[in-house]
Amino acid sequence: MLSIVVAMGRNRVIGDNNKMPWHLPRDLQHFKETTIGHTIIMGRKTFESIGRPLPNRKNIVITTNEQIHLPETVEKINDIQTVLNWNQDHPDEEYFIIGGGMIYKQMLPYADRLHITLIDHDFQGDTFFPDFDRKVWNLTKKTKGEKNDKNPYDYYFLQYDRLN
Repeated sequence: MLSIVVAMGRNRVIGDNNKMPWHLPRDLQHFKETTIGHTIIMGRKTFESIGRPLPNRKNIVITTNEQIHLPETVEKINDIQTVLNWNQDHPDEEYFIIGGGMIYKQMLPYADRLHITLIDHDFQGDTFFPDFDRKVWNLTKKTKGEKNDKNPYDYYFLQYDRLN
C-alpha cells in the first residue's frame, strides 16, 4: 500500500523556505505513531530539512543528485518507478511518502491512502500539497486535535482511502 503523510494549512501550504511554518507537537507525535516500523520515502530537500534519518523506520531518499552524501542507513533511489515496483511486488507492506511538494505531486496519482493533518489556518509558504479530486477518495477517519498552549492551532487528522 502506498500512503501519503502530510500536514498542511487550509491553503495547502506545507513548507516555507524548506521548513514547516508551524510547530504542532501533537502532529509530530501522530506522524511518528503512523510511520514507525515502516518505510518512509522522501525527496532530497525533505531529508535535508529533517537533517537525519528518522529512527525505527527504513529511510529512502528519491534524488537524481549523484553527488549527495547520505548516511549509510539511508537508501538512495533515482526515481518513483522504483517505489511503484516495490508497492506492486509487496502489496501487504505500507510505504509512506513524507514529502516534499514535488514528490507528493508525482506520487499522488498512485497513492492508496492519504493521512492528512489539516491545520485550520492559512500560512505563508512556498511549497504546497497538490489539490486532489475528492470524488475519488473516501474520508474514512476524521479526528479533531486538541488546541492548547503547545498546539496553538485547531487541526484535524484525516484519513482518505482511494475509491476503487
